[in-house]
Amino acid sequence: MTLKHILNPFLTALCLASPAAALELTSADIADGSTVEMPFVFDGWGCEGQNISPELSWSDAPEGTQSFALMVHDPDAPTGGAGFWHWIVLDIPAEVTGLAQNASAEGMPEGTRVIANDYGVEGWGGPCPPQGDDPHRYNVTLYALPEAKLPVPAGASKAVVGFTVNATALAKASFQATYGH
Repeated sequence: MTLKHILNPFLTALCLASPAAALELTSADIADGSTVEMPFVFDGWGCEGQNISPELSWSDAPEGTQSFALMVHDPDAPTGGAGFWHWIVLDIPAEVTGLAQNASAEGMPEGTRVIANDYGVEGWGGPCPPQGDDPHRYNVTLYALPEAKLPVPAGASKAVVGFTVNATALAKASFQATYGH
């Protein structure tokens, strides 16, 4: 038997195998490409929303996932370059497959760490771009991580958190919505 006879069935099976599912992130409250509705908009700074965190669901985490991180960012905020962080959640246990609507106020999964957003609050801070700006984009991104606890010290900057999350991620999934007033 030649190497060709051994490898051909293996290679054929490999080519016919369906690809691994990719991490998927969805929300019943904020659809990809939609406009963020008032219940999820910030309540303050000239905005009159209810500041309720949206429902989020995810599936198809890659093998080796030990935790998740969730980051919500406005790249259009006029901050001089870094945008604006609306929600940073670390160490979401691997068995968790979503967050209920208003989880930020009503209770996050046990073991979860929440980093202060750019409003200075450890929780959801809804959209609130400056009055008259074009609508801003809001990127909601979930990261599958290979560690149960992300190795960032308490008080680490958002840049260090973001770098560590991106450098260690096994996979990520995201969607984008807009808001302006």
